[in-house]
Amino acid sequence: MDSATPGHILKTEFLDPLGITRYRLAKSINVPQQRIGAIISHGRAISADTDLRLCHFFKLSDGFFLRL
Repeated sequence: MDSATPGHILKTEFLDPLGITRYRLAKSINVPQQRIGAIISHGRAISADTDLRLCHFFKLSDGFFLRL
């Protein structure tokens, strides 16, 4: 996995340090668990909608993950 991908950053900078599972994140932001898995494991692009959900959950400025 390319270390510069948004999925890698989501996992290593947010999920792992905070002890948040993919399942918990998916349920919390109301998206399918497979979407989070695909973003992290397969480098799936993050849509504007998913970016907004992630940013609100992690209290980041909108567009954070889109700018990575």
